[in-house]
Amino acid sequence: MMLQYRDLAKLKTKKIVFEDVIAARDSATLEHLKELSSKRRVIEESINHTSYITEAIAREMSGGLTSRCEQERLRLEQYLPLLENFIFHADLVSSHNRMVQWTSQLKIRWSSATSSSSFFDLRGPKFFQINNLRFELVMIHFHYGATLRERALEFLSTDLKQSAFIFREAAGVFHYLAHEVIPSLQSPIPAERPSEASSALCAAMSFICLAEAQAVYTRRAEEKGNTGFSVLAKLHYGVVELLSDATSAIQSGTGEGKTISSRFLVCMQCMVVSRLSALFDEYTHAS
Repeated sequence: MMLQYRDLAKLKTKKIVFEDVIAARDSATLEHLKELSSKRRVIEESINHTSYITEAIAREMSGGLTSRCEQERLRLEQYLPLLENFIFHADLVSSHNRMVQWTSQLKIRWSSATSSSSFFDLRGPKFFQINNLRFELVMIHFHYGATLRERALEFLSTDLKQSAFIFREAAGVFHYLAHEVIPSLQSPIPAERPSEASSALCAAMSFICLAEAQAVYTRRAEEKGNTGFSVLAKLHYGVVELLSDATSAIQSGTGEGKTISSRFLVCMQCMVVSRLSALFDEYTHAS
């Protein structure tokens, strides 16, 4: 029923220590930079699986949260405001040559979970380096959306209503990425970038998450058993339309669709076929 692509959140990143690159003129600024690095390091260790924190400690640090996705969501929500605030203040002094020089030395590096060139080799994943603070913002937001989607999948077996709600949350994150964050990336941006940093993929992911939410609503209606054929058919067709919008979003991206892995695109096609099959089954059953 759902998109069988569970690798969206399997990103990797390299270490960033803000205070090692950016000179602070006062103790308060230094503390802000250290806090930014600290919050970022927790996320880095989590997604790179290099943390030595036990499950019990992680649960305690997150206020008792037992879900790994919920713990990761909390980490991201603690880091994102600090990052956005830092970018805001960096923009205020963007004309300062030293600030431009400092930010260019941060070496912001992320791997991709959806790019055609992201396959593992003997040396490990390929990393894309773009020394732009908004590139960090894009990748963190993508990881946030992917984490929300993973959490929605966790609820499929226990709470369909909550699952659909979180799928829609994830759709909102990807929509924001496609239409607000990625367009703010300042040029020059290297042509070789992870597909997560393309408006085409993020717009497609927004439609996919909406389709997955619609699929959950359809499943709820089927389980209740008190919904007529016409309603179920409309629900199934709504999923097909959203997936069609996702395909169109990828195709509309100028050259961006070529960088997306064939495995991801095949998964999308399979989801469309699956939903059309379900729609056909409803029609034949009603007949």
